[in-house]
Amino acid sequence: MRKQRSDGQETRRNLLAAAGKIFAAKGFRQATIAEICQQAKANTAAVSYHFGSKEALYVESWRYAFNQSLTAYPLDGGIPAGAPAEERLRGRILAIMRRIIDPKSHEFDICHKEVASPTGLLTQAMQESVEPIFKGLALLVGELLDKEPGEHEVQLCTMSIRAQCFGPLLHARRSKSAQGLPLTDLEPLLEDVQQLAEHVTRFSLAGIRALRLRDAQQSENEVGS
Repeated sequence: MRKQRSDGQETRRNLLAAAGKIFAAKGFRQATIAEICQQAKANTAAVSYHFGSKEALYVESWRYAFNQSLTAYPLDGGIPAGAPAEERLRGRILAIMRRIIDPKSHEFDICHKEVASPTGLLTQAMQESVEPIFKGLALLVGELLDKEPGEHEVQLCTMSIRAQCFGPLLHARRSKSAQGLPLTDLEPLLEDVQQLAEHVTRFSLAGIRALRLRDAQQSENEVGS
């Protein structure tokens, strides 16, 4: 009984891994259950048994790819929770960038295919998985600005940091994928992710410090008047 259960779990993982790769390459509509099962070395009936439908497999394969990516690159970037906020921001930025440039991070390619040909199937799964990450970043930015995470300026700063992290690397990932080129063949400025993360961190912290200085000056002026 235990051997059967173990075999079933392995089959399920193989299906999720194979589905992630194929959905990332072809999108939901072009991918077939037969192709996924062939790559997973599983019987086609296994999809119905473990997931019930192609739609459910699509959602769960995205979740699986997302969680595998987070396991490989934890959100904190290896920075302890008690470290200064500036260091924790650097860790988060580096972790995001490392996830994006990893060819195994199939969740990004699945999302790209979903945007190009929407099914609406991933909306809830993505919201449940991604929103806590962005909320965590907003909490950190709020700490650096000494403001509540829901305040407008915190949201603007968070959006700016996200754009710097995702913009150039996702563009490069999609461009290389469209050309059939390996993701490792990035533009020169994007090849050193450590250097890029350091730049984005310094740039963002400089902006945050400027905002805090402005707020302090405004407070002084209000007291003086």
